[in-house]
Amino acid sequence: MLDFSSGTEPAYITQSLPGIGGTLRADNEHFIVEEIPLYEPADEGQHLYVRLTKTGLTTKEVEKRLSKLFNLPRGAVGFAGMKDKYARTTQTFSLNVGHQPAEFAEEAAGRIADNLPVTVEWARFHSNKLRTGHLLGNRFRIVISDIAIGDAESPAGEALKRAEQVCEQIKRDGLPNYFGLQRFGIDGGNVARGSEILRGKQYVRDKWQRRFMISAYQSFLCNCYLDARVRRGEFTRLLPGDVAKKYATGGMFDVEDVAAEQSRYAEHEISFTAPMYGSKMRPAHHAAGALEAEIFAAADIALDRFAKARVEGTRRLGRILTPDLTVALIDMPNDGKRDLRIDFTLPKGAYATVILREIMKTTPTDAPDEEDW
Repeated sequence: MLDFSSGTEPAYITQSLPGIGGTLRADNEHFIVEEIPLYEPADEGQHLYVRLTKTGLTTKEVEKRLSKLFNLPRGAVGFAGMKDKYARTTQTFSLNVGHQPAEFAEEAAGRIADNLPVTVEWARFHSNKLRTGHLLGNRFRIVISDIAIGDAESPAGEALKRAEQVCEQIKRDGLPNYFGLQRFGIDGGNVARGSEILRGKQYVRDKWQRRFMISAYQSFLCNCYLDARVRRGEFTRLLPGDVAKKYATGGMFDVEDVAAEQSRYAEHEISFTAPMYGSKMRPAHHAAGALEAEIFAAADIALDRFAKARVEGTRRLGRILTPDLTVALIDMPNDGKRDLRIDFTLPKGAYATVILREIMKTTPTDAPDEEDW
């Protein structure tokens, strides 16, 4: 059986390039996340969309406080994705307040600003609740502090050089769409619990917790698959039988002629997809299918356990692209040091820590338990 604790540290795609080390989140303003909406509110309907900027609060904490403030039942507040607590994050919440006069939006915004430690960007009505996944992605601006590279006379300059080399390769080859290790819990605890739940050895009453733990187990197996492709030199090329996905449209198809499709892969038109195992997951075939089967066999779990837990499975984009990835040195006013700032955008479901660990060549130790999914 796969080792949940030691097997969760995946291979670097830029293994041959040195990292810069450093520290994350020296200040909440050093980790800025802005959610990119999937659509704009239509200014009519029973759900009030509220765009908030927060620090020091988890998404679930804001959800509970909004529910209490407007006396709403459980499930009446929606959001598209979880965001970090120790960061400055901007995201949208929906509140099922029923059909209200137009002036209610401004009144509600004022009430939120008066009672929650947040900044209200705007409040507008829409016809449906925000649900998990109702976003295009997230925009990041992150500062790495305390850079000290050996005995270099100019650690900041050396850090910039190293980071630029890493970013150049990432922009050329893309990144494995690993799940961040924060999803797995301390020593893989979330993964272990998900495995026990699937095997019928543990019962978790709370539906959200149960679903999350099982998802952590699926995510771990997905990481194992991606890690295997990287280590075997099979990340920068397609395999026969891959289930490929078009970046532009999201359409999926089976790769039969690798030679014909490899150029589209190199031109960033398509990507292979990775397995999120489940009872109805679309399988890969040939060489790609053999690798999927190898990973699943090592998990030593029967497929019917997923069916009994009503986990259908899906496929996850295997390679993420970051064409807007940039790095720059910034002067810190208080200590005279120069830190490294990184700007990039990621699609929904992708983790910023996947980029950061490639540049730092360390696993961020301050990552929260789970902040984006």
